[in-house]
Amino acid sequence: MSETTGIRINKYLSEQGFCSRRAADKLIEQRRVTINGVVPEMGTKVLPDDAVAVDGEPITKTKERPVYLAFNKPVGIVCTTDTRVEKDNIIEYINYPTRIFPIGRLDKPSEGLILLTNDGDIVNKILRARNNHEKEYIVTVDHTISERFLHQMATGIPILDTVTKDCEVEQIGRKTFRIVLTQGLNRQIRRMCEYLEYRVTKLKRVRIMNIILDMPVGAYRELTAEELEELNRLTATSTKQFDSTTQEDMLDDEMD
Repeated sequence: MSETTGIRINKYLSEQGFCSRRAADKLIEQRRVTINGVVPEMGTKVLPDDAVAVDGEPITKTKERPVYLAFNKPVGIVCTTDTRVEKDNIIEYINYPTRIFPIGRLDKPSEGLILLTNDGDIVNKILRARNNHEKEYIVTVDHTISERFLHQMATGIPILDTVTKDCEVEQIGRKTFRIVLTQGLNRQIRRMCEYLEYRVTKLKRVRIMNIILDMPVGAYRELTAEELEELNRLTATSTKQFDSTTQEDMLDDEMD
């Protein structure tokens, strides 16, 4: 941190492993953050000797060991770090001994792979809108899949004032298909299916980039050194700025 310029408060909270930058922005908007006892404005910078607190609890300036987890989220668990709001939240469910937060989200009715960490930098890299990182899902719908359905899902569906990007779609059962996305529009898969008059009855994420879902429902594991090395390689070319037109959708990351 520069002695004269400092760093923005949201980046500071992210670098301390407290939460992602987006979550930090929400905390600031909710006036739950203080710098030297004063509630800051968005974009306020933290200097080396400043005392930062959230909900009155000081933020330590000692970085903990980086943690990188892969978790098989069950249906019914909510991907939030706000334990005051949601009873069935991911943080209390995992009950990890140090503070971690999820990278992106899967909504309550969905299950499968989600990554958690205390490394704010890797969160920002993975969620950047221009990175086009692959996420793979297995989806079951409420009636028989047609060739028209497969073709339209693969070539683009008009939702949320845009058209979805071309993607890989493969039928693996009468009502089940595999889809690989490089977008993260809000509830993208569900909205795509609804446009074609199908309803999703089950949605499971089975891969994020090079990380494969390979643990039982409700279990988590640490990423291996090889997985982390490849993850860093895949995110090495991340742009330094968000694409403002898709930032919110990428951060919501499917919310299926």
